[in-house]
Parts: sequence; structure tokens; C-alpha cells
Amino acid sequence: MLVLGIMSGTSIDAVDCALCRIEKQSIRLIVQWQVGFPPKLRARLHAAAGNHATSFEAGQLHHDLGRFYAKAALRGPKELKPQLVGLHGQTIFHNPDPQTPATWQIGEPAYLAEALRVPVVSNFRSGDIAAGGQGAPLATMFHVRVFGKRGEHVCVNNLGGISNVTSIDWSQGRGAPRVLSFDTGPANMLIDMAMRNLSGGRKTFDRNGAWASRGRADEELLREWLRHPFFRAQPPKSTGRELFGEPFLHSALRQMKGLSPFDQMATLTEFTARSLALNYRLHLKTLPDRVVVCGGGGANKHLISAIRREVQSSNANAVVQTSEDL
Repeated sequence: MLVLGIMSGTSIDAVDCALCRIEKQSIRLIVQWQVGFPPKLRARLHAAAGNHATSFEAGQLHHDLGRFYAKAALRGPKELKPQLVGLHGQTIFHNPDPQTPATWQIGEPAYLAEALRVPVVSNFRSGDIAAGGQGAPLATMFHVRVFGKRGEHVCVNNLGGISNVTSIDWSQGRGAPRVLSFDTGPANMLIDMAMRNLSGGRKTFDRNGAWASRGRADEELLREWLRHPFFRAQPPKSTGRELFGEPFLHSALRQMKGLSPFDQMATLTEFTARSLALNYRLHLKTLPDRVVVCGGGGANKHLISAIRREVQSSNANAVVQTSEDL
């Protein structure tokens, strides 16, 4: 079956479309494409995710985004029509509290169903919460199928706006792997928002970590930030903008007021790398033999270098690579 997957993450930068052929024993990527959000639509999504949209504005945005998803899907190859669509939608609210869990992904799927005339499956996260999960992360089954390797402990770490890891521990070499998935904290979200702030909106991300590589991280601030209770909370756990979005950034910018822009970017980038490695040390029974980094953060060479250093500080033989390498 040809299935089209449509995803836009917490970094709110673009819509990713992946057309895959799904068979009993294989998943094969046929073609992928990306459509960036127009500035006005991106600004409205940021406002909604930051709790700065009324119910009327969010309702209108839900439909406008649905129409945008439909247009993005139609940019695919005309000769390859999907038989099914999976739509994640755009997260504008996420509360993982086990007593009152709630999540909200907008983007009306009816426009996709109308444009493509095929079934559209959406609202995955709410389904997971209703079944007793936290609605995130959701890529575990795919990660195990594609990256799991008998005799090895592999961590697949997605660096979107938020960082999440799937630990596939098959080091015992028999039976089924021991699998654990959870969010580790921020990935690109704080870095991207700080870049927009420091550049007056001219830059939306730190390409290759160019700014961060020119600065020096503030160790005192890092020690304080790494004491955040989320990092020590036991999995399963998930997070989002509520903890590591605008409120955290505004506080961080006040604390970093005396630092140069490059030092600020270095400190936030280091925060992502160290919080990721800290979660591994605290919550995985054994440290990974291999870490496969995927998501937009995989293109940030400075961030990947920092992650490699932090992971190898606990396991010198660990291999850190990106999904692009594979």
C-alpha cells in the first residue's frame, strides 16, 4: 500500500511529506518533499502554541492549516497517488500530567480527504492518551523495525523542537529487544527561538551551529538549568512548549543578559546536548552502543559534535551518527 505521511513538528518551520510503500516485512521511502510555512501562517501558529490565540482565532487557524496541508500533499508526484494518508497535525497544546492528560493537534483533515479522495487517519496523540499513553513520542514501532539490531543497544534520537529517544536494547542478543521511548527535553526549540530574537527575525535557526561554535557556554547557568525536575522524572514522560518554550526562553534570556549573542547560542545548544546525555545516564539500564540522530537538529554540526562528546564521556566506544549517514 502507498501511504502518505504528513508531519509538522514543534519547531513550526515546515511541513514534511513522505510517500512510503508499506509491505508486510518492509517500509520503503518512495519520495519525500517539504513545504515551508508562509511567514504569516507561521506567526499565527507560534501565537496559538504560545497561548496567545483566542478560541475564534484557533478555530479559524485549524481550518486554514488543513487547507495548507492539502495543498502541500498535492505537490507530490501526480503519477503516484497514495491509498491512505496519516496526518499528525500541528501541536499547539500538550499536557502530559498523568491525572489530567490532554493534547491538541490542529489542521482539519477533511480538506485532505476531499483533495485526495482517500481515507485520512489523524489525531494519533489523542488516541494514544485515551489508551493510557502520553501522546508522545509516537515513532517507536518504526524505529524498532528500521534501526533495531540484534546484539546491540541502539538509541534513535529525534531532534525536532523537542528531543525524544527510542532506546532499543537488544544487547542480550536473543528474544525481543527491551524498548523504552520518552522525551529528553529541548532540542531545536530554544535555539531557534533565541536565533529569531537575537537576529531581529532575520534568521530562523543557527545554520550548522555557526553562532554557537563562536561562543562559550556559561557553565553556571547550565548547572542550574540541568537541575530542572523534568530531567529526573522517570519515563514514560513527554514535554513541549509548556516547559521548554517561550516562558523558559524569556527567563533564560534575562539570565544571559550579560553574555554575547554567540555565548547565548553556545549555552542553549549545550543545554540540548547535555540534557539528552543526562537522560541516558539517569533512565537507561545500559548506555547505548550506537546513537542515531534524526530530525532537523541532525543538520546542526556543532550540536551533533556536542552530543557525541557528551555520549562518549559515558561510553567512549559509542558511535554517534545521523540518519543521513544511513
